[in-house]
Amino acid sequence: MTEARLATHALKVGAHLGEGPIWIDDALWFVDIKSKRIYRYDPAVNGCTRWDTPEYVGWVVPAAQGGLIAGFQSGPHRFDTRLARFERIATIDAHLPANRLNDACVDPSGRIWFGTMDNDEAASSGLLYRWDGAQVETMATEPVVITNGPAIPPSDDRLYHVDTLGRRVIRHAIGTDGALDAGEVFLTFDADDGYPDGAVCDAAGGVWLGFYGGWEARRYAPDGTLTQRIRFPVANVTKVALGGADGLTAWATTARQGLDTTALAAQPLAGDLFTFRVDVPAAPLHRAR
Repeated sequence: MTEARLATHALKVGAHLGEGPIWIDDALWFVDIKSKRIYRYDPAVNGCTRWDTPEYVGWVVPAAQGGLIAGFQSGPHRFDTRLARFERIATIDAHLPANRLNDACVDPSGRIWFGTMDNDEAASSGLLYRWDGAQVETMATEPVVITNGPAIPPSDDRLYHVDTLGRRVIRHAIGTDGALDAGEVFLTFDADDGYPDGAVCDAAGGVWLGFYGGWEARRYAPDGTLTQRIRFPVANVTKVALGGADGLTAWATTARQGLDTTALAAQPLAGDLFTFRVDVPAAPLHRAR
């Protein structure tokens, strides 16, 4: 078994459901989905800015024309940070008002890939979508309860899609026409592992996963070999982001959701932001068109 390193506490947040960390230019952005908040953390000055949002928010990504795109419950919105203003630019799952957007990535062509899920984590209503700035397409039609990822390596030839409650990661080939194949099971996990959560790819095509209820984050090589483990003092590790000046610093969001009073007393740092160093740098940042 690969020897585990330890994560370091970076920022007190106390997020109910911290998620979606992403390094953009010189700062880390992340969200607290259930508290309806977007955060920008600048580690150079240890400063953090917060925006409240009108809906559940699953992610933010940078836009090619400047600014950010935020994944709200109803669909992607333009986010003007200076005016704290949000403008909806697409509608998702209007026929499923209990659904929300959960996790996302941007491919080298500037398309946003994202998943939806039942906010109550009960109905199998989560699907994988792709948005190119003009059109929303359904990309994977097998519904699941909680979608996570998606993650695309720099080669842009495959996509990793996490079925969290199914405790598995599905790998799809991306065709030259941008379509996905039927996919194959890339990784499966046992109850002792916790639940695979958010996914992100590094510069070598490795896949980092957070483990909800698993107390750690892990990196898997493209052939599925476990290459790095990071242990946390909190159970619910949601997602890893890679960045910093050399691309070798990682941050991870965590969550208080699902922890009772006894568990919270034993995990006073639950919901906070953590950091650690990695062996393989971040993949290039792509901006949504």
